[in-house]
This record gives sequence, structure tokens and C-alpha cells, in this order.
Amino acid sequence: MKHALLRVNDVIYTLCVWIAGLSILVISLIIPWGIFTRYVMGTGSSWPEPIAILLMSIFTFIGAAPSYRAGAHMAVAMFTDRLSPQLKRYDAVLVNLLMAAISLFMTVWGIKLCMATWYQFTSDLAWLRVGIAYSPIPIGGALTLWFVLERIIFGDQSHRRAVQYDAVEEAAEGVA
Repeated sequence: MKHALLRVNDVIYTLCVWIAGLSILVISLIIPWGIFTRYVMGTGSSWPEPIAILLMSIFTFIGAAPSYRAGAHMAVAMFTDRLSPQLKRYDAVLVNLLMAAISLFMTVWGIKLCMATWYQFTSDLAWLRVGIAYSPIPIGGALTLWFVLERIIFGDQSHRRAVQYDAVEEAAEGVA
């Protein structure tokens, strides 16, 4: 059961990484289009900026979950590196509990925000509901909470093959 759940989490992790990566790719394609239409053609497109903002929130909130699982998130360890091993264990528990609380807050209040703004539409994109634009917040919060619970139950999973794909590639290149 544990291995099946971890494999499912590997798929979720990979999917989140791809979604975040594709968001950045699309941003890097549409921003130059907006610049081109504004300065070369003289008539700016109204859609690149709001779409880029939406994609940045997707990148930020959906990309935070795999970042947490991989241990690649920002951390200032100047204080915690100086703790004794026993205090480091307590610190790890505290960090996981605080991350769970923040993720739960993002999920619950993000859902409330989406529901409160569901019938509003963005000004530049009349077809896009504001609630949909805010949906990366609760989705990212739920995904991060999922990975926090994984870390609490199963321990650190940053060593898994799905997470350390670059190390696997380097090992394969050394063999060839």
C-alpha cells in the first residue's frame, strides 16, 4: 500500500512540475507577443498580461507543492543548522505542522475566495471568471498539504527517482 501511494505521489509530483514548467513556457511566449503588438504594431493586445498573471499564479501555487516535496523550497537554515540533533527533530515536526496549517489555510480560504468571486468576470478577459483565476490557491494548498502529510507519515521523499531525475540522468550518462 505504501509503495503504491508513493508511486501515485510521484505521478502527482511530476504532473505539478510539468504544469508549472508549461506555465513558464507559455508566459515566455505570450509576453513577447504583447510587447510586439504594443510597440511594433501600435495596438497592444489586451490578453497577454492577464493570462501571464494567471499563469504566474499557477506556476507559484502549483509549483510550490513539488518544490516542498523535493526540499527545494527557500529555507534559511542559519539558526536550525546550529541546533542539537534532538532539537532538529522537534524543529522538523514544528515545520511540518506549520506547513500543514498554512496549506490548510490556503485550501479552505482559497475555496471560500473562489466561491465568493465565482460570478465575477475579469475586465480584460470577459470569459474568465475571477473564481477560476483564484483557483490555483486552493489547488496548490491542497497539493502542498498532501505532500506535507506524506512527509509526516512516510518521511522525506526528496530522494525518490521522480524527484531526483537529474541525478538519474547524470548516472546514466556516466554509464554510457
